[in-house]
Amino acid sequence: MRVANTRVMLDSVVAAFEQGHSAETIRQQYPTLSLEEVYGAITYYLAYTDEVQQYLRRQEGVWNQWRTKAQPQSNPTIQRLQAMRSASPPESR
Repeated sequence: MRVANTRVMLDSVVAAFEQGHSAETIRQQYPTLSLEEVYGAITYYLAYTDEVQQYLRRQEGVWNQWRTKAQPQSNPTIQRLQAMRSASPPESR
């Protein structure tokens, strides 16, 4: 879900709102949004909290899948570099 016709995700506005940021602060964080759009996103969230929370849980699942895919799959080069790093003295890192 995006806010208005922007690329700003509703997730971002909701997260900032839940962290206690004001609409004005959220507007400063996302300059492509107008203050009215920020208030609209917050109003939508408050009016449809259950639906938005379900959406956020689904999004978390999607992000977890992408994180898992992005993790290296036993890449020998990465393993060798990690072994070299852990074998080197801390002051040389």
